[in-house]
Amino acid sequence: MDLRIEKTRQSIVNAFIALRSGKPLEKITVKELCEKAQINKSTFYFHYADIYELSDSLETEIVTSIINSLAHPEYMVENPGAFTQELFLAYLSRDALIQTLFSGSRSGRLIQKIESSLKRLIYERHPEYQDDPVKNLILSYQIYGAYYAFSENREENVTEVIAVLGRISEELQKLLHEKSLDFSPKTGYTNTR
Repeated sequence: MDLRIEKTRQSIVNAFIALRSGKPLEKITVKELCEKAQINKSTFYFHYADIYELSDSLETEIVTSIINSLAHPEYMVENPGAFTQELFLAYLSRDALIQTLFSGSRSGRLIQKIESSLKRLIYERHPEYQDDPVKNLILSYQIYGAYYAFSENREENVTEVIAVLGRISEELQKLLHEKSLDFSPKTGYTNTR
C-alpha cells in the first residue's frame, strides 16, 4: 500500500479513536472527524463510506487480531480450560481499544463477531458441530456465558475469574460428551443414569 494512503488511513483511525473514547458513535460526524484528522471530506470518503463503515472495519480488525492470536482455537472443544485462558488473555491485551470501540450501542457486537469467527474455525476442525443444534447451543453458551460472566466480574481477581470460567467450559464439554444424557426436545433435559 502506498505510504501516503496508509498514513492518511492511520490519521483517520487515530482521530476516530480519540473521538470515540469521548462520545457515542452516533454523535461523531464526518466533518468533526475530518477536522481532527486534518483531512478533507473527499479523503475520508475515499477510504470509508461513512462513520459506521469505519467503526465496523476497526471492530473487525480487533476481532481478527484476537482470533489470529489464538494458537489453538480447536481447544475450545478439545481443551476448554486452556482455550478460555488464551481467549481472555487475548481480550485483555486489547482491552483499552475494546472498551472504546465496543461501547454504547456497539457493546454486543464484539461477542457476536467473536462467536461467528470461533464457530467458523470449530466447524473447519470439527464439522460434526455445524449441524448439531445441541453442540451449537453449548458452544454459544460457552462463548457468550464466559464473556458476560467475565464482564460482570472484571473487578475481581482476573486470574481466578478466568480459571473458574475455564473450569465451567470444561464441564460444559464433558456434559456434551456424556452419552447418558438425553437432550431431546420432547423430554427436555434428563439424566438417564
